[in-house]
Amino acid sequence: MNIYVANVPYSVKDQDLHELFSPFGEVTSAKIIMDKATNRSRGFGFVEMANDEAGRAAIEGTNGKNFHGRDLVVNEARPRTEGDRGGFGGGGGRGFGGGGGDRGGYRGGDRGGDRGGSRGGDRGGDRGDRGGYRRDEY
Repeated sequence: MNIYVANVPYSVKDQDLHELFSPFGEVTSAKIIMDKATNRSRGFGFVEMANDEAGRAAIEGTNGKNFHGRDLVVNEARPRTEGDRGGFGGGGGRGFGGGGGDRGGYRGGDRGGDRGGSRGGDRGGDRGDRGGYRRDEY
């Protein structure tokens, strides 16, 4: 069973995690996750127990336990999905593509509206004018 251990003090090493979990059963591996850029602990890790029964006992025995001054958060690790690779990039939140509206600033060219444009009115909904220079305002 793979166990996720969070809120781990930054001073804790792999061996400390191994020693914490070994009273509950055979620990196959214990790993503190390190930041690749700074080579410092990221404050969480994973412990692999030889069997599920020992894993469940370890979760119950360590979750909420004060360890080196911090209360651990311990639960069964969820399997990584294809998108869970951390780092930068990835999806949402920005929505590039489609509209965006006029954010002001100088915009040459014809944007429709009442200046004889072919698009027929304001772009996409009731955004109104957000100011800025326009070619026909000087």
